[in-house]
Amino acid sequence: MKAGTVYLVGAGPGDPGLFTIKGREVLEKADVVVYDRLVNPALLSLARPGAEIIYAGKSPDGHTLSQEEINSLLAERAKRGQAVVRLKGGDPFVFGRGGEEAEALAESGVPFEVVPGVTSAIAAPAYAGIPVTHRDYTSTVAIITGNEDPAKESSRLAWEKIAAGAGTLVFLMGMANLAAITSRLLEHGRAPGTPVALIRWGTWAEQQVLTGTLADIAERAAGAGFANPAVIVVGEVAALRERLKWLENKPLAGRRVLVTRAAEQAGSLSGALRSLGAETLEFPAIKITPPDDYGPLDRAIDQITLYDWLIFTSVNGVKFFFRRLLQKERDIRELKGIKIGAIGPATRRALRDYGLRVDFMPEEYRAEAVAAGLKEKIHPGRRVLLPRADIARPFLKEALAEAGVAVEETAAYRTVMDGRGRDLVKEYLRRGRIHIITFTSSSTVRYFVDLIGREDLPRLLTGAGIACIGPVTAQTAEEFGLQVDAVAGEYTIEGLVKAIVAKFGR
Repeated sequence: MKAGTVYLVGAGPGDPGLFTIKGREVLEKADVVVYDRLVNPALLSLARPGAEIIYAGKSPDGHTLSQEEINSLLAERAKRGQAVVRLKGGDPFVFGRGGEEAEALAESGVPFEVVPGVTSAIAAPAYAGIPVTHRDYTSTVAIITGNEDPAKESSRLAWEKIAAGAGTLVFLMGMANLAAITSRLLEHGRAPGTPVALIRWGTWAEQQVLTGTLADIAERAAGAGFANPAVIVVGEVAALRERLKWLENKPLAGRRVLVTRAAEQAGSLSGALRSLGAETLEFPAIKITPPDDYGPLDRAIDQITLYDWLIFTSVNGVKFFFRRLLQKERDIRELKGIKIGAIGPATRRALRDYGLRVDFMPEEYRAEAVAAGLKEKIHPGRRVLLPRADIARPFLKEALAEAGVAVEETAAYRTVMDGRGRDLVKEYLRRGRIHIITFTSSSTVRYFVDLIGREDLPRLLTGAGIACIGPVTAQTAEEFGLQVDAVAGEYTIEGLVKAIVAKFGR
């Protein structure tokens, strides 16, 4: 059997946005993923369905797998012909033991590639507002392990050279030895007043920064209970933090937001939240699929010229209606003379992408407002087509029917349960690591409740705020016993983001 390839991939410091394009490419095609403790679990969702995920977590307190066991595992799986991704926090060749793994693979005759990652030695200070080099302060930087006890006699670290050899010193994973590190630097001539910054969980929502000097930082850290994982920055550049800190200035910094929209639609909400400083975790409670039976929609399309109005209540309705129209090799020009209604601006934009202008859009983006507005525009006896979700509320159809309008409602798509990443989400909720949960439809609420489990909800949601895109979604959440903290005034993604900032922003 042809040997597979092992990819030694740097997962970056934590923020999923710092993961590389090459890293994503190899992760998406991997048969096996072997990952470490400091890898953001959200990256694992990029692995293809069916890929084997193996935890090889290594921490200061112990290892799930020894380094020798990891080396053997990588080689053995590759020799089976599998594509193996070794996903390591930061960069695999910066205190990631990637060099040792590469050596072991080379000795075993196993092909491997190295995909560099953004090291926390640079990224964590950057997210804290600290440039590790600066023309006015220093042109040299050294990255040093903090794991080695400075007091041991056989130390490989030349402290007399480290203390004076670089303007900026960055120690990784050195909190347990902080007092000894500062003592060694002082002993070898570094000034007591040298600025020092400690960055814990750099680039994550949990990021914390503590500053001081070589003379007092160890005492300050002990008093604050500061612990690993942390980066220690020693040098004049650490003093620039007060002027250059940027992340904390964003309104949603330090917040992790759960996005429950369908995977293909989550990007707009996640992107808007990240631009405001939030870390997002996408948990698609729903997925959008074609209807089980295209018969009713096909019949409606075949007699499309008989309708006076075509009303769309979602972007998905637009997408699936026109997809089917084109699949049937019908022509969009057949809509000539039919008036078109849209429930809100996002749906209107989707229709404009097809070159269609909307004849009616309500000021309030919900079915009740659509019905009220259309009653004044559609005369009794007119025919209306509503291409919608299979589980859409019946209100709009019933309200128009009461006004004497002939309404045909047909399923253009289905909303079904998804729930990829449920175990991770439950673990994050259990540990209080999700601060805000967003719901953009009643179906996201229902399926979220089903996926998490009704009996577990009160315990798991303690401390997590809930934000809904509108009153209908909020009412559904409340019917399930959820306490809603924020409701968008404008029932759009933009409105939801504004409501989140108003309620939860700094």
